[in-house]
Amino acid sequence: MIVASGIKMPQPPARRKVIEIKPAFDPDAKVYPRSISGAYTRWRWMFVWLTQIIFYGLCWLPWHGRQAILFDIDARKFYFFDLVLWPQDTIYLVLLMVLGALALFLFTAVAGRLWCGYACPQTVYTEIFLWFEKRFEGERPQRIKLDAAQWTPRKLALKTGKHAAWIVFSLWTGFTFVGYFMPIRDLAHDLVALTPGAWSSFWVGFYALLTYGNAGFLREQMCRQICPYARFQFVMFDPDTLIIAYDSARGEARGPRAKTVDARAQGLGDCVDCGICVQVCPTGIDIRNGLQNECIGCAACIDACDQVMDKMAYPRGLIRYSTENAVSQRYTPTDIVHRTFRPRVIAYTAILCLLTTATAWSLATRVPLKVNVLKDRGTLAREADDGSIENVYNLQIMNTGDLTRTFRVVVSGIDGIHLEDEPAITVAGGEIGTRTAVVRVEPGAAKSGASAISFSIADVGDASVGVTEKAKFWMP
Repeated sequence: MIVASGIKMPQPPARRKVIEIKPAFDPDAKVYPRSISGAYTRWRWMFVWLTQIIFYGLCWLPWHGRQAILFDIDARKFYFFDLVLWPQDTIYLVLLMVLGALALFLFTAVAGRLWCGYACPQTVYTEIFLWFEKRFEGERPQRIKLDAAQWTPRKLALKTGKHAAWIVFSLWTGFTFVGYFMPIRDLAHDLVALTPGAWSSFWVGFYALLTYGNAGFLREQMCRQICPYARFQFVMFDPDTLIIAYDSARGEARGPRAKTVDARAQGLGDCVDCGICVQVCPTGIDIRNGLQNECIGCAACIDACDQVMDKMAYPRGLIRYSTENAVSQRYTPTDIVHRTFRPRVIAYTAILCLLTTATAWSLATRVPLKVNVLKDRGTLAREADDGSIENVYNLQIMNTGDLTRTFRVVVSGIDGIHLEDEPAITVAGGEIGTRTAVVRVEPGAAKSGASAISFSIADVGDASVGVTEKAKFWMP
């Protein structure tokens, strides 16, 4: 209260101090990852080379006069080396996706987001695009300075060169992707001759645009905001899952110091608060704030921190691959390995092994032959010239292997049933052969109406390649 001339005047309320709570990172700020070297960086680039050699090279591999791997949409066939899958074999593609999902669950439960950090296409192509960007615009300080500068002929030239390289690389990526769905040599010939099809041109451009946009612009936003895997990964995590961990007990309190200073005497931990771990992070997070869904497990911060620890003559591993339990309870590496075999991991492993074994057995024992028997709908039954009763069937014989085979057709199920002739049909590998089969029986050999019969189709040179299909024979 303020007293003036004996009158008490109320004081204005005291101004409260506003405390601003800042997020761990600015989601709208552009991330400029700093270059780093180290063991994990070399592993990451090894996976970049490995995945891209496979992706860009495998579609050009010839196999028995055709492309080794091809999802031939026009022919409705999937070629995978010697394996040829048809629309009727969709179950194998479903099993492949289920196996991939189970493997991802198992891998995540054990080792966290190593897939995201080393082999995810978003990570791989972002690394490649960043490499182009560094070649044109320089390292992190130069890139920040260039983006903040006014537009000049030099800046325009650098930006144009970078985007031109991105576009060329994206178009090549789109071309390669489409080359897995139509013969890539035919696609290349059409593009060189400037006669590409409308759909192939659309998909090359569409996939190129996705690559250009995701790796050139979205980058970390894909991992932060869009990718669903980042959202449900914690369902598969537990305290014994391998993660990128900051050892706060060892690192805190943070603070700069000279190399010769006794940090413990000053109440400091091993973290010198240099911020390099944040500068190298491709998603721009501070791993010292704990596990975050934006962390992709790339270990760039580990390489950066280890170099700083080396310079300060401190032990490595302030930031390391570890588990929550291992960091808090000081487990040894042997303890970490032992705790890998926990119920969740064992269950995932058992299911994955059983399903993989069943799928492999099914493929190994799969007969490369499929047959459809279609009754001629024009006439159920008719009398032949010799007085016998005949039915007409259309046979579709699919040779799902690579070898050309000759098949013989035999019919059974009714006494005296036989074919008008004994047709043998030759079908090339990966093709469908059709044949009309006229089946005859003597009058009175079966009751009136439908009777069950069977068609047996087998390779004349390999009896193990054969199938039996059931059908109905109609008697008047």
